[in-house]
Amino acid sequence: MLSTAICDWTANHGGLPPDDQIHEWLDTVRDRLASVAEKRGLTKRQFASTLIALLVFGEELLALQIGDSALVARKAGQWEAICWPENGEFAATTYFVTDDPEPRLQITRRTAGDYDAFAAFSDGIDSIALHHANQEPHARFFDPMIKPVDQAAERGRLASLSAALGRYLDGPAICDRTDDDKTLVLVSRH
Repeated sequence: MLSTAICDWTANHGGLPPDDQIHEWLDTVRDRLASVAEKRGLTKRQFASTLIALLVFGEELLALQIGDSALVARKAGQWEAICWPENGEFAATTYFVTDDPEPRLQITRRTAGDYDAFAAFSDGIDSIALHHANQEPHARFFDPMIKPVDQAAERGRLASLSAALGRYLDGPAICDRTDDDKTLVLVSRH
């Protein structure tokens, strides 16, 4: 629902939506989740999820985040954090779309300009992808990950690279270091 609303907005308005519109859409998503939970005899908390989103429209960059996912970007060969994981008050906790009274939505806007690659990922790989003490992405992790995407001749979803990435993330090199979910989405503007 949220992605469709944003796509419709950009098509009809020629730019990215304002913050108040994003909050309105998020409220609609939360209302729908509450309705589905009620119909199924469940709690809204049972539909808890984090959110990480990146939108680039012309020279506008918009990032949305709730929870412990992260988004990094490459600019002039250097990786920088756009959205840093936000953990909860206690160890192994975070914030969710379904939190009451409202979620902790972080909205970041930047000029897309010289950013030429992006990586969005779940908390399952943040310990190997991020240097927490300095709040910096590990270039040694991201540079080899993005290289095949940079070099791909095709556009859109790259099935063979996605399959190889899935095998890597499910392999012992990663699974021995985390037991959490491991999602990584790589985007190159090359």
